[in-house]
Amino acid sequence: MLALYTAASGMAAQELAVQVISNNIANLSTTGYKRQRAEFQDLLYDHVRQVGTQSSNQGNILPVGIELGLGVKTVGTPRLMTQGNLSSTSNSLDLAVQGDGFFKILMPDGSFAYTRDGSFNLDAQGRIVTANGNVVQPGITVPSTASSITINQQGQVSATIPGSTTPSVLGQFTLTRFINEAGLQAIGDNLLVETPASGPPQDGLAMQNGYGNIQQGNLEQSNVDAVVEMTNLITAQRSYEMNSKVITATDQMLQTNNNMHS
Repeated sequence: MLALYTAASGMAAQELAVQVISNNIANLSTTGYKRQRAEFQDLLYDHVRQVGTQSSNQGNILPVGIELGLGVKTVGTPRLMTQGNLSSTSNSLDLAVQGDGFFKILMPDGSFAYTRDGSFNLDAQGRIVTANGNVVQPGITVPSTASSITINQQGQVSATIPGSTTPSVLGQFTLTRFINEAGLQAIGDNLLVETPASGPPQDGLAMQNGYGNIQQGNLEQSNVDAVVEMTNLITAQRSYEMNSKVITATDQMLQTNNNMHS
């Protein structure tokens, strides 16, 4: 019976949904994490009786047909780029983007990755880097004698240098946008990379032309809503159970048929 394979596809789909939900819940406290959701589509149909065909010699047309669905398939697990709440840390190198845009990161192989995780540090050379030591672009170096690092909402980095009464500008952070942010590919470590689906990166200055602003001393929290995820988990679990019951019922029907023919 086709019902066995149809229900099996449903179980596989809900198993994947639970995997996506579990990853969201696991990253509930991950800085800058953007939740995913599983999206599904129905499979092809077996048209036992084609709607719209002629049903008699008099030219009558079937107003409805008989279509037997063959199950469900997963088409994507898009990332939802909604804004996460900002939490104050009072750390001068903690930055959060409020609005559109990603921080641009130089990877060891010379390529670029993008992140909403602004928990930055200084390396041994005084460069502003990520937790993994990758340089935030454009590379900004803070002198070892500098103090009182200030980063304004436009991303301008300043610090007080001994012998100077006014803060010195050390550099300017930029933000990067994409036409289709959901088309970015996650590579772990809170990093995303460009793909043909995302469109090319568009670098710009904060607070200009639709780019967000930069909040010093703050970090963007995950946009995962625990209540929503638990509700989705219950829904997926119940759907999984119902599909398993369809398989059990189909098996019992097949067993009855076998007994009738034995």
